[in-house]
Amino acid sequence: MRVGVPIEIREEEYRVALTPAGTKELTTRGHEVLVQRGAGEGSLISDEAYVAAGARIVPDADAVFAQAELIVKVKEPLPDEIGRLEPRHILFTYLHLAPDRELTSGLIASGATCLAYETVETADGRRPLLGPMSEIAGRLAPQIAAYFLERMSGGKGKLLGGATGVKPANVVILGAGIAGSNAATIAIGMGARTKVFDIDLGALGSVRRALPAAETLHSDQLSIEAEVAAADVVIGAVLVSGARTPVLVSENAVRSMQPGSVIVDLCIDQGGTVATSRATSHRAPTFVQHGVIHYCVDNMAGVVPVTSTLALTNVTLPYIIALADSGVVAAARADPALARGVNVMEGKVTIKEVAEATGHPYFPLEYVLPIEYM
Repeated sequence: MRVGVPIEIREEEYRVALTPAGTKELTTRGHEVLVQRGAGEGSLISDEAYVAAGARIVPDADAVFAQAELIVKVKEPLPDEIGRLEPRHILFTYLHLAPDRELTSGLIASGATCLAYETVETADGRRPLLGPMSEIAGRLAPQIAAYFLERMSGGKGKLLGGATGVKPANVVILGAGIAGSNAATIAIGMGARTKVFDIDLGALGSVRRALPAAETLHSDQLSIEAEVAAADVVIGAVLVSGARTPVLVSENAVRSMQPGSVIVDLCIDQGGTVATSRATSHRAPTFVQHGVIHYCVDNMAGVVPVTSTLALTNVTLPYIIALADSGVVAAARADPALARGVNVMEGKVTIKEVAEATGHPYFPLEYVLPIEYM
């Protein structure tokens, strides 16, 4: 199979979907890898490194899409890329379709088979392709919050860890999954008073065992409102697979926060968990509403592309190999986790949560692709 790797054209996106090591694995198995010139530069990977691993460098995105059958990316396609998709294509990338009806409609119209990293899910509920980026985003969140709490950054002028004789900042984390637990690890390491909310008592128990300094609280509206009002930093880290993120922090709750407080909404690519959140970019990462600084960059892990590219491709490569070796039909039939990654196939939405969120008809995957175990 011909595997294509285009440059990510999202603003301030420096990650790349395949490394030379991954290229070597594919070419050794007889596949052809086409890499757009300069695709790896943002992650400090040269064209020469790809060539040494067996790739062929092509001049532009048109060449990648025209020649490749399997397109691997990092972020969801932008309109120019959607326009290049054809029914013969398999697209494998982060999609986050639930909050984006226009993108979903574009993929439906393309006829391409579109798989999302974030909905690849094992039988025990793990999402292996989302985990590394959630870990990195979670670890970034407290240090970003600490920066924007500084007075020169527009914040209230409070040190996250306090000082001798001075109370530390209050950090509230919504969600005890991978992103939330990693955010708690860093916040506690920086000396902040840290509270973690979740409805899953098992997840809270895991945080409590790993981080005895964290206060773990069952998530309910009254408790969230009370703690948000007293928080210096709120980190949204909630995920519902395939669906829009639930809004847990109302606009009135944001109004209750002190001026100069900081919200870091890690859920923004699935719609956000704070009512006042809207997507921002690395070039303009924040906005202020009701006196509160909002950081809502929807490709947050892209700020550390060298780390992020390696972490992402470590987990995506086995699935890319499966798709290249067997094609999407046989690979999905062989692996239930990968089958759950199929979001759009033959012009139909095959994820119920995406269909409900975007208003498109829902077709179970077995309707499009008969699979015995489903």
